[in-house]
Amino acid sequence: MSKPGPQTTKQLLGSNPYPAMEDDIQEEVRSQFKDRGLGGWQILQLTAGSGLALYAVWAGVLMPGFRRVPLKLQVPYMPASRAQVCNVMTLLKGRSGGIADLGSGDGRIVLEACHQGFSPAVGYELNPWLLRLSRFYAWRAGHHRSVSYQREDLWKVDLSTYKNITVFLAPSVLSLLQKKLLAELPKDALIVAGRFPFPDWTACKVEGEGADRAWAYHIQELRQHYQSQDTSVY
Repeated sequence: MSKPGPQTTKQLLGSNPYPAMEDDIQEEVRSQFKDRGLGGWQILQLTAGSGLALYAVWAGVLMPGFRRVPLKLQVPYMPASRAQVCNVMTLLKGRSGGIADLGSGDGRIVLEACHQGFSPAVGYELNPWLLRLSRFYAWRAGHHRSVSYQREDLWKVDLSTYKNITVFLAPSVLSLLQKKLLAELPKDALIVAGRFPFPDWTACKVEGEGADRAWAYHIQELRQHYQSQDTSVY
């Protein structure tokens, strides 16, 4: 019996197995301005406090994952919004099998993929603090036995068994990742990129608008494109 495909965007927005941290923070800041008549000095204090909090998160949580990573491969942690997660799941609708999220951050893409029936659902992330956060969210959602978060270098991971790949990475990293994906993925694999598209590839489908946009790529179509280019040279 086939596994159910991902739900529609509307359904996903209505069922969130974990609260988005940035939504909570934004709501708290909005309430501060709404409930209090803040003057200029108070606003400055609130802004400075937020800046210090962000720096503390960077120094204590994000920096450890950057220390041994070459500069051009460093990807700042920026959690996917609910809309981005929904757009990724929409592009994966109707598919099943294993899924790998490369640079999985706090694990929300992997967690939602598991929730939608993908198995195995695996996230690869170098930052140990983000891995702990991912596992906490999975435990809280009741999926800690169904997902896997691994501290591994994505360049050394064997991707040959994954039919579904998701990435939220910087353009400088995506351009280098293209060769690995072309070489390793099975012929029926689908790649979904969020926030930034692959610089040298043409997407087969696009979902969403603006910063929430996601792009889908069929690996077989990409290989055929490169093969046709090689043939035309001769």
